[in-house]
Amino acid sequence: MDTKFEAEPKEEAEKKWESKGVIKEIFSWIFVLVAAFVLAYFITNHVIVKAIVPTGSMESTIMPNDKIIGNRIAYLFSEPKRGDIIIFKYPDDETENYVKRIIGLPGEKIQIIQGKVYINDSLEPLDEPYLKEPANLEDYGPYQVPEDHYFVMGDNRNHSLDARYWINTYVSKKKIIGKVWFRYSPSIGSIE
Repeated sequence: MDTKFEAEPKEEAEKKWESKGVIKEIFSWIFVLVAAFVLAYFITNHVIVKAIVPTGSMESTIMPNDKIIGNRIAYLFSEPKRGDIIIFKYPDDETENYVKRIIGLPGEKIQIIQGKVYINDSLEPLDEPYLKEPANLEDYGPYQVPEDHYFVMGDNRNHSLDARYWINTYVSKKKIIGKVWFRYSPSIGSIE
């Protein structure tokens, strides 16, 4: 019995290889898109936080409607410092995120006298070069900052709804979402 093996015509073999190549290409694009989505999800939920500042409470450091990026892992291996600008859960309504500057650290006593901040009964007021104008404030305090909590204020002291006015005065370290890193709109720049 003679069995003849007929070779596939060259055109049919090329079509099979081409269709396999197209399928491989489609799967490679699907893989790239899924990997990009997973990476973007991880970064925006575990590395950075985006925020839009709705008010002028941080003028002139951060202006209303500025879009900012915060670093979620900034305090993974270090503690928040006085002067850091943070994004945090507003203590009186944790569905809202706020942006303010850390003024008082855990264990410190904070007083505001004639618009100036004093820490731990110091005779010298806190040096605050970021303030845009002298604060025309009443006297506030003293505030005794609990352990693992922070006292925060806006840079635009005359127009900032901050810890001085909240029912829950202090921000828990657990409620800090991230340290403000930079502005990406309307202009790009670092924020200090």
